[in-house]
Amino acid sequence: MQFKHLKHTEFTSSRLIYGCMRITGENSEADRKKGKAAIYSAIEAGYNHFDHADIYGGGECESLFGEILKESPSLRDDILITSKAGIRPKKKHSDYSPTRYDFSKQYILESVNGSLGRLGVEQLDLFMLHRPDFLMNVHEVAETFAILKASGKVKHFGVSNFKPSQVESLRSVMSMPLVANQVEINIHNIDTLIDGTLDQCQQHKITPIAWCPLGGVAYPAWGNTFTSEDEQRIEIELKLQAQKYQCQPWQVILAWLLLHPAGIFPIIGSTTPSRIAAAKVALDLQYSREDWYRLFEARNGETVP
Repeated sequence: MQFKHLKHTEFTSSRLIYGCMRITGENSEADRKKGKAAIYSAIEAGYNHFDHADIYGGGECESLFGEILKESPSLRDDILITSKAGIRPKKKHSDYSPTRYDFSKQYILESVNGSLGRLGVEQLDLFMLHRPDFLMNVHEVAETFAILKASGKVKHFGVSNFKPSQVESLRSVMSMPLVANQVEINIHNIDTLIDGTLDQCQQHKITPIAWCPLGGVAYPAWGNTFTSEDEQRIEIELKLQAQKYQCQPWQVILAWLLLHPAGIFPIIGSTTPSRIAAAKVALDLQYSREDWYRLFEARNGETVP
């Protein structure tokens, strides 16, 4: 495993982050057992950074991880725990309240307390706002972050799925830096390459964390717009590059993300131990700029201007 310093923090994170969104599956006993095995496999493979959110598995993903920490308390000193909040799903018993985003002070404080309780820890190493709240009051958010920091419940703060203007708005009133922006980055969704997100990350030393990094290759991308011709071009190029680097096509995609100078940290969300370990192959590929642009060209179906 490779490790990299998270700017604005004292932490060193594994370059690949283990995503805990699927570790409880359907929450059956067998699925929970599989999830625990996946987490232990990630730890054995050298992952030390684990990504959660209060809504993953309806809170059960954090609870399962808490069971592991209870079984092996010494693990806490060796790992980084990230969690997110701000998405409020539609309540089953209420037809009135819609699915919504909520960055109000009361809700965020309650959400962090809930995550701490389920995880069985006293502090989150990194807390992120999950998706931009269109009613976000940046001053209220900054105040809430200050309260969480002063109470010792959160060490550092970040955002997820924020556009550059939203990041700047929040940064302008904060007394502490934003550490990370967790966004979708993959061969299908290249918005962060062109909307200023990754430029901003470099400018302010904000760590970009990529969710769904294998979208459009290992599994369908969110809101897929690729045509069959697009997919065929990408598949052909990936096969050629996989042969060149003696690896799997999906590992090439990870290398493609890792090459970006903003220092992208991909999230690996598989619950298959062999795949969790195999993702590390991408870290050792001497991936070239030429191959980066060859894959970019295959994606677009045309050369750059």
